[in-house]
Amino acid sequence: MNVKECMSTKVCFCTPNSSVKDAAKLMCDNHVGCIPVCNDDNCVVGVITDRDIILRSIACDKDVCKTKVTDIMTSNPCCCTPDTTVDEATKMMSNLQIRRIPVCDSNNKIVGILSLGDLAHHDKEVGAKEVCNTLENICNCEGNTKNAE
Repeated sequence: MNVKECMSTKVCFCTPNSSVKDAAKLMCDNHVGCIPVCNDDNCVVGVITDRDIILRSIACDKDVCKTKVTDIMTSNPCCCTPDTTVDEATKMMSNLQIRRIPVCDSNNKIVGILSLGDLAHHDKEVGAKEVCNTLENICNCEGNTKNAE
């Protein structure tokens, strides 16, 4: 199964010059915890998460209205393509302990995002065990899950 078969194609994004407040509002309005950061050509240059906003902005007493996304985002994020296999994508997510991967075309333009929720939604195709293993690896549970075999 390829990423294009289970990714979300409705992706909101912000620019590096967006304020942290605007990024947080975009997350709130779209019920997401991560937003790709794209340049004027819609190419991914970073990602910002709700956790980034808390730890890199609010906890550091930065003014969310004046602080730019570029000041707290993760630059050069791991991305995949629509033709990446779900197996490859879950390995990337596990190894890097990330919950979401921007999906880009051959020109690095955003076309979707793959999240743990997308994997769980397609658990019959992906495999429930694969989804659980990916989550376990991301959370670094080291096999200490309640239902471990």
